[in-house]
Formats: sequence, structure tokens, C-alpha cells
Amino acid sequence: MSTIRNILKLLRVDHWVKNFFLFIPIFFAGELTDGRKFLPVLAGFFCFGLVASTIYIFNDIMDRKSDQAHPEKSKRPLASGEMSVSVAWIIVAVSMVAGLGITHLLGNQGFFFLLVSYLIINVLYSLGLKRLSIVEMIIVSSGFVLRAVAGGVLAGVEVSQWMLMMIFLLALFLALAKRRDDMLLVIKSGASVRKVIQSYSLEYLNSLLIMVSGVIIVAYLMYVISPEVVSRFHSKYLYITSIFVIAGVMRYLQITLVENKAASPTKILYRDNFIRSAVILWIITFYLIIY
Repeated sequence: MSTIRNILKLLRVDHWVKNFFLFIPIFFAGELTDGRKFLPVLAGFFCFGLVASTIYIFNDIMDRKSDQAHPEKSKRPLASGEMSVSVAWIIVAVSMVAGLGITHLLGNQGFFFLLVSYLIINVLYSLGLKRLSIVEMIIVSSGFVLRAVAGGVLAGVEVSQWMLMMIFLLALFLALAKRRDDMLLVIKSGASVRKVIQSYSLEYLNSLLIMVSGVIIVAYLMYVISPEVVSRFHSKYLYITSIFVIAGVMRYLQITLVENKAASPTKILYRDNFIRSAVILWIITFYLIIY
């Protein structure tokens, strides 16, 4: 039982929630209930999950020694010694073959190219690009954009520039909050974390967080009131959804700047009732408007 638990921890299945970004294009196209488009995206969800898990494990293998000095990462199966590196490599091979194999069966060359691109970019990230300040956060954010584009390719739905810009900004905002938490860990305990943190300062990250959060809100407001979007959705009430976006950003800033608990965006989504409620209400409101 403990072996299965360690494998699931290594795969980080709970992080597969990020793959819901694949459903964004089909949701906004009003075709979420179309089985011919939904099922390929659902398959893509699992393909991305398996390939992303491959990257997570590969990164854990590379960083297992440095992770031992981290208060949270030291609990991971490889850093704690609960799982051997040889077993981890086997899981890497199985998850990668399974992910790319299912992708090949889908017969969508565009999606296959995007998934392989995601794999290559993230392998390069693990091998060294994560040590390049600013670039590393852009790479992390681009992964969410690739997911959205991949979902559009699978469903045969065009992904708007507005959508891609909003996804990138949101992902960058979350990455900045996570780097700030790493910085606080260094300041408080002197623990060894990402080497790239040495290129940042708390003031710098705080400034970027405020800047990006402001850009997110302004960009979203411009999106929901733009004539093009209002015409596409046949509704002038899209601006109502901005309430949940603003509230969600404000709460995340509170978690980051006041509570200092932005280490894991995934855990925040699972555990914070305010954030979860804002996301659910935003989805429901948009669903009622679109469908």
C-alpha cells in the first residue's frame, strides 16, 4: 500500500488539475457538451497528465539531493529515500511511453507536436533553464498556454489571443507567488531552495506581483466589455464574471502577501474555500451566459 502511495506521490496526480486548461477552448466555444469534441480533449487530458508526471519525476531525480535540505520537498519519495532511483526511472519510461502512445493513437499530429514540444521544453528546464531568472517563470507559464492551445487543436476550436494572454498572465502570477514563498523560506530558515532565487529579492517579487495582478484585472475587464467578445457570446452581461476574477486575485494576494502561504497553487485550489468558491461561481456564471 505504501508503494502505491509513493508512486502516486511521485506522479503527482493531484497536479493533473492543471490539465483542465485543455477544456478552456471548448468551454468558451459553447461546445463542451459535444461528445465528438469532448472525448478527444478528455484523452488529451490524460496524455498531458502522464507526460507532465514524467517531467515531475525526472526533475525529482535530478534534484533529489538538494530537495533533502527543503522542509517540504524532503518528504518526497526520492528525497526521503522511500523509493529508489532505478524504480523512478522505470516509472518515467512507462508514463512517457503511455502518454505519447495514447497521443499517437489519437492521430492528431498538431496535438502530438505540442505535447512533444512541452516535453522537450520541460526537460531542458529541468536540465538548466530553471536557473535562468525570469526565463524560468516564462517557461512555467508557457506550459499552461500550450495546454490551452492543445485543447483547441484536439477540439478543432480556434483559441483567441485574448484567452492565451489571460492564461499566460494568470500562470505568471501564480509562478511569482510561488517564487516569493521560496524567497521567504530562504530568509526565515536559510534552507537551500531553487538557485534562481538568488537572482530575486522580496521587494522585486512583491512589485512584480502587484504589477501582474493589476494587468490581469485590467486585461480581463477589457476582454469582457470588448465589442468582439460581447458579439461572439451574444451577451452584454459578461462583465458580471469580473467580480469573481477580482475577488480571486485579491484573495490570492492576501494568501501570498499577508498569510505567506503561496508555496503550492494546487493545494490552495484544493483547500482554500474562498478561491474554490470564486472559481466555481465564475464557471457557473459563464456557463449560464454561454449555454
